[in-house]
Amino acid sequence: MGTSKQLLPFKNTTLLEHAVKNAQATKARKVYCVLGAHSKEIKDRVKTGEVTFIENRYWQEGLSASIVAGITYIQSVENVPDAVLIMLADQPFVDSNYMDSLIEAYHENQDSIIASAYDEKNGVPAIFSKRHFESLLKLKGDKGAKQLLNSEGVDVISIAPKRRNTLLDIDTPDDYNTLLDN
Repeated sequence: MGTSKQLLPFKNTTLLEHAVKNAQATKARKVYCVLGAHSKEIKDRVKTGEVTFIENRYWQEGLSASIVAGITYIQSVENVPDAVLIMLADQPFVDSNYMDSLIEAYHENQDSIIASAYDEKNGVPAIFSKRHFESLLKLKGDKGAKQLLNSEGVDVISIAPKRRNTLLDIDTPDDYNTLLDN
């Protein structure tokens, strides 16, 4: 993108602040934000209320390193949560209502991973119970949790969003321009 994607303007804020505010509006108890490259600059510019920032020193290793950094930190807190909802800052149409639908599905199926349905694949946002933390810590590369979410023998419940563009990802300048045109 040529710039810190998290700081791109969106709806009178930035992509990251928008994502954090949506997360804060859910039934989740606590919001954590993993930052990699340019973390200090991003943290200094993002005003989001109560959020715990986690630094991923190994961000060059890809998205999986951010998941590992987040889970490692979460396992060190006094009251380790029963589950985590992993989301991305570059999915601006993932709103609190959709995340709450994932949370509700988790409460009804706590032994399963609750994932977002992308045509024939599962992806994030997704909720992983504490029993899946060790698997998340073993992730490598830039695929994030996709491998785990689409592995045979893993109990995953896929939730399709009601709106078609909910899971839109902003990965290129064209994607961002399309977002701004909507």
